[in-house]
Amino acid sequence: MIEVRHLLRNPKELTGNLLNIVVALTIASYLSDDVPGTHVPMAHLTLSGFAAYLLFQIGLVSLPQILVTEREEGALLRLRATPGGIPAYLVAKSVLVVVMALATLVLLLGAGALLVDGPLPHSAGGWLTLLWVSALGLLAVVPLGAAIGAVLPNPREALAMIMLPAMGLLITSGAMFPLSSLPVLVQKIASVFPLRWMAQGLRSALLPDAARAAEPAGSWELPTVALVLTAWAVLGFLLAVPLLRRAARRESGSRLAQRHRKSHGDARTA
Repeated sequence: MIEVRHLLRNPKELTGNLLNIVVALTIASYLSDDVPGTHVPMAHLTLSGFAAYLLFQIGLVSLPQILVTEREEGALLRLRATPGGIPAYLVAKSVLVVVMALATLVLLLGAGALLVDGPLPHSAGGWLTLLWVSALGLLAVVPLGAAIGAVLPNPREALAMIMLPAMGLLITSGAMFPLSSLPVLVQKIASVFPLRWMAQGLRSALLPDAARAAEPAGSWELPTVALVLTAWAVLGFLLAVPLLRRAARRESGSRLAQRHRKSHGDARTA
């Protein structure tokens, strides 16, 4: 709860998430065509994909930035002397990111339904699918984001190193337009990563069954969605704690002071 209260007092984080929602709604408002081969509005497919991308982005982009920034401020150095500090720290940051992601998802879908006639689940089964895909998708990307944050050098490089691959996945994972319209090789590469399956799972929850015609397999493949996201969740957890412990062991007072001197020197130069 302390982390969540800190988030609510941080207008920069809140503004960034709201801006993403505005961008998604603006794009959807300009789309008037249907998904090829169906009578499903393209705007609905785009909003469903953006919902998945925002969950993905918060876990895989925002979390590493938070971890790298706090490492620069000495958080990991303090955790070295705390029994069970690294797992507790990881859990706290994971809860923070889950709250951010779910709040963003609710705002996007609610604003989309009100402003651009966006999609919402049509049945209790759809709501249940929305819940488990969102939860499992976050489990797949949050630990991975923590692992990435443990090895990135500094906050500025962290953003530059993560955003380009994330944007590439947004384009190639079927989040913006039907995956079946992409080359087969691109589809196969995208299928390795969690965003492709998060987007497909959320489409199954938010779009009517007729939209399955635009999927590469002609179906939602929900068992595969669950299997791939579970595999990424396990991999992320296996990587995150050891890498954070390694990063904490490498921290020292002298290294922290050196970084502070460098950052102050850069600020004076700028």
